[in-house]
Amino acid sequence: MTPVETLQEYWGYDSFRPKQEDIVLAALEGKDVLAILPTGGGKSVCFQVPALIRDGIAIVVTPLIALMKDQVQNLNDRGIKALCVNAGMGRREVELTLNNAAYGDFKFLYVSPERLGTQLFKNYLQEMNVSFIVVDEAHCISQWGYDFRPDYLQIGKLRDMVDAPLIALTATATPQVAEDIMDKLRFEGRCLIKSGFERPNLSYIVRRTEDKLGQLLSICSNVAGTGIVYVRSRKKTEELAAFLNSNGIASSFYHAGLGTDSRTDRQEQWKKDKIRVMVCTNAFGMGIDKPDVRFVVHFDVPDSPEAYFQEAGRGGRDGKRSFAVLLWNATDIKRMHQVASVSFPSLEYIEDIYHKVHIFYDIPYDTGAGRQLKFDLDAFCRHFHLQRQTAYYAMVYIERTGHWTLSEDVDISTRVQVVVDRNDLYDMDLPDPKMALALEVLMRRYTGLFSYPVPVDEDYVASKVGLPVPMFRQLLYKMSLEHIIKYIPSDHATVLFLHHERLRPKNLHLDPEKYALLKNASLDRMQKMMDFVSEEDVCRSAYLLEYFGQKESADCGNCDICRSAKDKTAGLDDSAVRISDFINDEKSGRYTIEDVIVRFSSATSSDSDDLMSVLRRIIDDGTVPPPQI
Repeated sequence: MTPVETLQEYWGYDSFRPKQEDIVLAALEGKDVLAILPTGGGKSVCFQVPALIRDGIAIVVTPLIALMKDQVQNLNDRGIKALCVNAGMGRREVELTLNNAAYGDFKFLYVSPERLGTQLFKNYLQEMNVSFIVVDEAHCISQWGYDFRPDYLQIGKLRDMVDAPLIALTATATPQVAEDIMDKLRFEGRCLIKSGFERPNLSYIVRRTEDKLGQLLSICSNVAGTGIVYVRSRKKTEELAAFLNSNGIASSFYHAGLGTDSRTDRQEQWKKDKIRVMVCTNAFGMGIDKPDVRFVVHFDVPDSPEAYFQEAGRGGRDGKRSFAVLLWNATDIKRMHQVASVSFPSLEYIEDIYHKVHIFYDIPYDTGAGRQLKFDLDAFCRHFHLQRQTAYYAMVYIERTGHWTLSEDVDISTRVQVVVDRNDLYDMDLPDPKMALALEVLMRRYTGLFSYPVPVDEDYVASKVGLPVPMFRQLLYKMSLEHIIKYIPSDHATVLFLHHERLRPKNLHLDPEKYALLKNASLDRMQKMMDFVSEEDVCRSAYLLEYFGQKESADCGNCDICRSAKDKTAGLDDSAVRISDFINDEKSGRYTIEDVIVRFSSATSSDSDDLMSVLRRIIDDGTVPPPQI
């Protein structure tokens, strides 16, 4: 089939979006290609279409476990066979998946980057007919990138074992990062395809305000449709959602600390418009394709232009007018300076954290390689009386030097082991007939059940037993109390994967040069973000586009700075400027005459006729839209 025919058959579209077909054709020609498309630009299609056309299985490397599972499910729903291997899986489960990838007729194998260096993966890789190596979130391989992950450096080594073209994709890469990506992935030729980063339907609005709650309420009340509100802390997501609900705006909160069922349920309710506004940390949004998001509010200033651009870009994917509003004040700038001081603690402190983690788990020197540890940062900090934020950044730096991988959003499957001898099992008098049925289903479905805890698909087994999942879990718990099985419930946790044995102090190299490089790059990005919010002359869109290497971009005409410039060049007097700013920015164009009178009758003029005269003038010249009746 041709690329367009494949697109039609599996996705139902008659044509590609801009640049998608160029990327697909370059990949099918056997070229290594780096695709830079903005958030919502349809990156997945760019590798899924060529992989369906070519024989073999595509290996897709991605760090986003939740997104990985969603994509595998979406492919399977389209009748495309796909698998995934991630940090939450046990060895037996991984081995079964890799066996299917090597000897089954699957088209996609999604892999988290820390799995690439394991001998088990390398052994099965040699048996696979690999069509493409796909690297999602490719900026993670660059030390200049805002989200560098050392596990990504393993991808370059795949090229020694696999003779297949490589497709790298990202939404946020500066020119320096793009060059570094192609170097680290050992591109045979420089094939870089990127679309313009302009979002003409997205209005960037930056507001300095001491009343963030009032501004947030005004935005949610006056801009119709679905919205996202990004904040930095989990606690604040809950507080702001409660505030909005108390003011009649259907809201919920989302962060990585919620259980799997809660996150899935809230995500689905938001997609179906049962929840209008989702207040969240940056854990929300990856891979969520909701086109009609009308506003994205940043209640706190992000740490980098990359993070801001990606999160703001989740608004208006349907091409209709949407707003990206960033609220800030002096407290945000103070906080960013504080973050800069704690995000790179001293190397001595970082070394101390390395050893404290091993002590926390009773791991002596020269042991521990390959262990997966369920890690609770709060419990760790309480145990050693540590400041949470500083300890967290120390652990992140240790990850960046390749000593371990810290995965913060991992679903750990339910595991079951039968502890009764198989022969004795048939003679047991089980207290609940459902237990016998559950054991029959488990033994028929899973091998190794009598030897070790086996990951179990709760939904599948519960349906076969004829119970809802919560009652099935109760049944497993009762069976464990009867000493029939060992039951390890499913969990949602942070997982720490140790890459090597615990090193002695003289052998622990924390790379001071890399430390200085990463620290300076981080400070530069933070400063760019501070410059962005305080900018008063340069178009918001043009500022961001220049950061990503798109020089000499035209002003967008829609951001707060462009609108202010329009008012000034139109020769508006002071009262007209203030009224137009109020209508276009605060009210987002949706207002009544009463709104204007209440706001300006005392401040602008004691004569309401003068006020109405100004309003008529700026409506007539197109500066503001007409009021709502």
